[in-house]
Amino acid sequence: MSEAPEMEKAYQPQQVEDRIYQYWLEIGAFDAEVNPAKQPYCIVIPPPNVTGVLHMGHALDETIQDLLIRLHRMKGYEALWVPGTDHAGIATQNVVEAQLEEEGLTRHDLGREKFVKRVWEVKDKHHRIITDQLKRIGVSVDWRRERFTLDEGLSRAVREAFVTLYEQGLIYRGARMINWCPRCGTGLSDLEVERELVPGHLWYIRYPEPNGGPGVVVATTRPETMLGDTAVAVHPQDERYKEMIGRTVILPLMNREIPIVADDYIDMEFGTGALKVTPAHDPNDLEIGQRHNLPSILVIDRAGKMTDETGPYAGLDRYECRKRVVADLQKQGLLERIEDYQHTPGRCQRCGTVVEPLVSTQWFVRMEPLAKEGLAAVDSGQVRFIPERWTKVYRDWLENIQDWCISRQLWWGHPIPVWYCNDCGEVTCTREDPTRCAHCGSENIQQDPDVLDTWFSSALWPFSTLGWPEETPELDYFYPTSVLVTGYDIIYFWVARMIMMGKHLVGKEPFSEVFLHGLVRDERGQKMSKSLGNAVDPIELMDEYGADAMRFALCQLITHGQDVTYSPDRMVGARNFCNKLWNASRFVIMNLADMQPVALESTQLSLADRWILSRHSRMLAEVQRQLDGYNLAQAAEAIYDYVWGEFCDWYAEIAKIDLYTDGDNSRRKTVQTILHTLLDEILRTIHPFMPFITEEIWQRLPHSGETISRQPYPQARERWRDEEAEAQMSVLQTAITQIRALRAELSISPGQPVNVTVIVPDEETMSLIASQQQAITSLARVEELNLATAPAKPPQAALLAVSEGMQICLHLPERLDIEEEIQRIRREIDELEKLRKRSVKKLQNSDFLNKAPAQVVNKEKEKLAEFDRDLQRLWDQVKLLSSISP
Repeated sequence: MSEAPEMEKAYQPQQVEDRIYQYWLEIGAFDAEVNPAKQPYCIVIPPPNVTGVLHMGHALDETIQDLLIRLHRMKGYEALWVPGTDHAGIATQNVVEAQLEEEGLTRHDLGREKFVKRVWEVKDKHHRIITDQLKRIGVSVDWRRERFTLDEGLSRAVREAFVTLYEQGLIYRGARMINWCPRCGTGLSDLEVERELVPGHLWYIRYPEPNGGPGVVVATTRPETMLGDTAVAVHPQDERYKEMIGRTVILPLMNREIPIVADDYIDMEFGTGALKVTPAHDPNDLEIGQRHNLPSILVIDRAGKMTDETGPYAGLDRYECRKRVVADLQKQGLLERIEDYQHTPGRCQRCGTVVEPLVSTQWFVRMEPLAKEGLAAVDSGQVRFIPERWTKVYRDWLENIQDWCISRQLWWGHPIPVWYCNDCGEVTCTREDPTRCAHCGSENIQQDPDVLDTWFSSALWPFSTLGWPEETPELDYFYPTSVLVTGYDIIYFWVARMIMMGKHLVGKEPFSEVFLHGLVRDERGQKMSKSLGNAVDPIELMDEYGADAMRFALCQLITHGQDVTYSPDRMVGARNFCNKLWNASRFVIMNLADMQPVALESTQLSLADRWILSRHSRMLAEVQRQLDGYNLAQAAEAIYDYVWGEFCDWYAEIAKIDLYTDGDNSRRKTVQTILHTLLDEILRTIHPFMPFITEEIWQRLPHSGETISRQPYPQARERWRDEEAEAQMSVLQTAITQIRALRAELSISPGQPVNVTVIVPDEETMSLIASQQQAITSLARVEELNLATAPAKPPQAALLAVSEGMQICLHLPERLDIEEEIQRIRREIDELEKLRKRSVKKLQNSDFLNKAPAQVVNKEKEKLAEFDRDLQRLWDQVKLLSSISP
């Protein structure tokens, strides 16, 4: 790397990040090759959809993966992170259709070929945006190996998978009830339908008997579907209807006679216990209909409009029809009543339209045999979920799995490799496009117009990206991959399907471990979305705080499988940490110009030297332990606490004594060696979390090698552990901290020296404190330090603190006007009392307690507790000063 510019006084990420990333690309820092001499470590990126831009979920996901891949690269693995994007069939098609709608056009106006061309243009545009954003985050992917789910290689893999499963009888075509989205114009799998409890109604409708008898009353949430009823069902044990079973009633509005049948499915507690049966529009009704040989009448079409079967309602939108049906029932006196009712209508995951259950001929994957392979992979320990509790969720779904509807009535996606013969009616399914029917030889064939569910190609991602179905060196070396990192919300959509497809098609599990993280939510715990106006743009965060700060803040928030609550305070804290690291590094580098490294094992070390080496080793061991368990937040906190609270705040400050004091040059050499050694290892330890700033600083340190990203990850040194030094340093830190606290109580400025007397409990402590007088006087700004052994009495005109068996006495400055100081503190107390009263008033307000989010209420309670603590501290100061006032 060309010589880095002189370090600025403050870290400026905008001036660093792009330059550093381009350098990594130039030197091939992220490139991985088949290398039998090294152990492989591979991650395939969960491919972002080419429909927009990255969100906070992506930022979290990529941060975790980049941390793991950089960590293992530094540990000596041949680490490959495969990048790529997903064509996202229905989502991408919807984006383009929305654009056309703004132009007053539909896809049918363009035709299939021009429409698909338009989608490719949108894909190319968003692909550039997404890759640029990934680079902003700092992802260390091997860009040479980037894939797209519709590229030539993956299209071949998809075709091979389909044909293989078809030949094995695991893919079939059949008429079944599916979820149909009238807006998107396609069938959906059960997983693509979202259900949420919403307010609705139950309409109670009377179906009279043909002879004018009362008949039965049914309850329904969808009165428009009654037009397709072909029976009323009751439970055979329901005493209310035993006499009615086998009779008929008149279907209102249609004047059609329909039977009353007995079926064990009926819930006698729901509604009136009598169920209207519409086989064409409800999966449960369909099963009842099949058991009783009932006809199925389609009354709502694929556009969500009423069919000709509905007579006067034909052509109406289904919701307009509902209004008309209810009004007509009221006119005829057959609407008994309407009740409020909470229910869960299915909605299209992509557009939010209420789906319509329809019987349709579609392509399906027979899932039961594949599910057995997926369960075996987990039972045998080949695949491990982290956290482990997700294993049960995975298992429950596979044990109750339904066949997967994989055909979609879209234009954007992988075409189904099936051709129908218009002469003999047979089906041809081949790996290459046929020119004639495989059964009769006719050239009069046409391809199935549908495309595959986008999750079909995604299910092949871990092995198709490495070259399958070809037996490539990359597939042999990097597969199975090492870990999959993703959100728990797609465990069914993607994780389970990858495991099943990997085991079945390749014979091996696609990854050894699955690390599932939570979703990113706002401060109120709500899921982030544009519609709620609470979405946070990671690019804006990086513009404001820098990529490293965003990454580190996200790592601090990660807990196993729990949702992540975004906090601006965390971003500020992480940025401050970057600045702290930068400033400490600047101090170290400025003092290394004349460094002559010494062997620490053969050098006389001070207490502070022994302590920091011990704490450093302890930190490295703790970080490694937490990373091994995927406890990323705990690892980040261990780094933060050590770097800020020990290396910067203590050792670097004590080191200044030896660096800036004329005298023993050997001490300067030792301190320089320790500072350089520890800073180098700190940077390497932090690098997977914060790659940009660590590379920028490391390039300025004396080093060998092109990049920190290829340096070995630091290991703890047991020989550096020193329990005695840690215990002794704790005593010294306590003395300094207590002196600083006493100074703060009197609001003595940091630059004003003070006199202190320390009364120690024994000769051992006396010897320790005496040996560290220079550190105490320097770090606590003490002019005169007096030492005494108990039971010596403290001086009269002094503030006293007791800790670790020591009595620390701060002599009152001669210039201190005690009465004036008491009055100053009382004024501060008055201001705090006002703030406290406001807080108490707010917490006594029932509207605030009932309406404000729990986090806001808890924050107010914490604020009140802090006011109380501060007031107690100030009153203690007044009491103390009053006791020594003349």
